[in-house]
Amino acid sequence: MNATKDYLFSPLVYGSTLSAIGIYFLRQYMQGGQFTKQTDETGRVVIVTGCNQGIGKETVLELARRGATIYMACRDMRKCQQARQEIIRATNNHNVFARELDLCSMKSIRNFADGFKQEQNKLHILINNAGIMDCPKMLTEDGFEMQIGVNHMGHFLLTLLLLDVLKSSAPSRIVVLSSIAHRFGRINRDDLNSEKSYDRKMAYCQSKLANILFTRELSKRLEETGVTVNALHPGVVNTELFRNTPFLGSKIGKIVIAPFIWIFIKTARNGAQTSLYAALDPSLENVSGKYFSDCKPKHVGSAAQYDDDAEFLWAESEKWTNISI
Repeated sequence: MNATKDYLFSPLVYGSTLSAIGIYFLRQYMQGGQFTKQTDETGRVVIVTGCNQGIGKETVLELARRGATIYMACRDMRKCQQARQEIIRATNNHNVFARELDLCSMKSIRNFADGFKQEQNKLHILINNAGIMDCPKMLTEDGFEMQIGVNHMGHFLLTLLLLDVLKSSAPSRIVVLSSIAHRFGRINRDDLNSEKSYDRKMAYCQSKLANILFTRELSKRLEETGVTVNALHPGVVNTELFRNTPFLGSKIGKIVIAPFIWIFIKTARNGAQTSLYAALDPSLENVSGKYFSDCKPKHVGSAAQYDDDAEFLWAESEKWTNISI
């Protein structure tokens, strides 16, 4: 008996137990805020971009559980159809559709918008979820630097093409996934397209800052329309977003780093919570132009508060995408 007691209270066992408990609660804390309000989305039409895996897939899964009609807008149709079938089996909601959308191509974006409008005359929620990060210097089909092209310009064009349907379906919402990385970005007015020089990390931060500035400017233009637009940081999430990052994106990097970062990163399901909050929370029906993280309002970085940069970016985006409102 005494031997058992001595063993249980030995520094090694006692310390290990306390450490395990501490790690458990730290991991739970790092998973962030949860959207727990019950809503019925039956009859409401939603588009989610880039949703065959990760945050987007988890967002669609929860929307399907709540009865929404969802258009999964993805580049890889094989993966999209596979994810769609999994979601239908899990929710028994057959109003989930897979449609091709390549944000690297303005032609594809226009084709998607035209096709959607032929099928639907309503759109209640648009979630601009797709994104890429930290990729080598590449150009989109239309000559845009890939990160500003996909993360901002592609979604800029898509959103403006769908504004008429969003307005006619009001109250409706636009949700823009940004990142805390916007705090490290700046809008490079002299080299927005990274033609003179290219830093993959700074290009990513610029594109995420562009998401916030787009949200800021669009919210002004949508006043009194019944359409709101808000941006968010989903957290540091265990997704394929790091696939282009040297070492972290490699197999050996994942094996070596995973045990150390497991405590601090969110699951994809928890990473989707703020998207669901911004898209569904009844208290946000008239809230626009804000930034959220962990299902709470947050302050944006100083560079995201410059109205002149927002206006400059808007004007350049109109030129690049050949669209205006």
